[in-house]
Amino acid sequence: MKLAPARQAAFGALLAVDRGAWSAEALAAKSAHLDARDAGLASDIVFGTLRHHGELDAVIRLCSNRSVDHLDIAVRIALEMAIYQLMFLDRVPDHAVVNDSVELARRAGKESAVPFVNAVLRRVLRDPVTVPESAATPPWLLARWVAQYGEETAAKIAHASLSPPERFIRVGKAEPPEGALATELPGCYLLPSGDPGPFRFQDIGSQSVVPLLDLRAGQTFLDVCASPGNKTAQALETPLHAVACDVHLSRAKLLLALGIPVVATDASKPLPFRTQFDRILVDAPCTGTGTLARNPEIKWRLKNDDVFDLRRRQKAILKNALERLAPGGLLVYSTCSLEREENQDVIEASGAAIVKTMQRLPGRDPGDGFFAAVLSAS
Repeated sequence: MKLAPARQAAFGALLAVDRGAWSAEALAAKSAHLDARDAGLASDIVFGTLRHHGELDAVIRLCSNRSVDHLDIAVRIALEMAIYQLMFLDRVPDHAVVNDSVELARRAGKESAVPFVNAVLRRVLRDPVTVPESAATPPWLLARWVAQYGEETAAKIAHASLSPPERFIRVGKAEPPEGALATELPGCYLLPSGDPGPFRFQDIGSQSVVPLLDLRAGQTFLDVCASPGNKTAQALETPLHAVACDVHLSRAKLLLALGIPVVATDASKPLPFRTQFDRILVDAPCTGTGTLARNPEIKWRLKNDDVFDLRRRQKAILKNALERLAPGGLLVYSTCSLEREENQDVIEASGAAIVKTMQRLPGRDPGDGFFAAVLSAS
């Protein structure tokens, strides 16, 4: 039996994600050979399945009376991606979804599970079940957001994580491509569809951080956790004496394309600079809970303890960066996390003077969630 290339690629990508790969990288590897139409369907299946993972597993439990935790991984993924297509996509025939999912289980060496997969999917079609949208967010994470932001805002954050992110590009002072729509942020445009041309995709939440630095031509600038370099490139729209850092040598090398000095260093340890800088950006490593629409696997991998483990590293990075800030200078600390422990708690522990803060929340503000604080030299 011939399998639809898009479903075969999506299945392989989801298996890779289950083994620890990042969804975007896994999808790119498995769909490189596909045409645009099939690649688009594979992307819909992968990201949709991951976004709705909790709901899909709830449907499996209701339609099979079995614990999802006891299912073979290949069988569970074949079911999840099929149920996602049956429930949320209207451009694929039901029979093709069922047949391909049965075949995926068979080709994965799970012949004995084929009748089970077929039966569950037939029941989903025959007796549709409804599960609450809240099942799409881990209960502990939703409870955190309720405690921080209230029930209504928490529900909006969770709901926003289920939709594909809008496409924003960084244009700077250049002429935007045809069809691009201006936003409230100078140089940032929404590109509903089409090719970005020479411009890079960069979320509007990410683009909102650099303006907080109040950069002036000729200033010295240090980007402490610079990779992949989008914020560094945005900062360099202003002529600066800039240096970029990253802990991983391989990622630091990628920053060389920006045409500035690059240092591979662990910023949680004292920074290898004698000079001080007028402006410093600390875009700290974080849980990424503001980017769940873009990186849906995060919410299923993350544990509550991870928040506290990262906080220790964030505090150390901020402390070391503040020591390199020149008198009268400004430092911006930012994360794409929604968690107070990684944001307000970190800057309060630093003892630095807080000039202002910014918080962007999915479902309330366009784009990903971001927190940023502008700190001044003491």
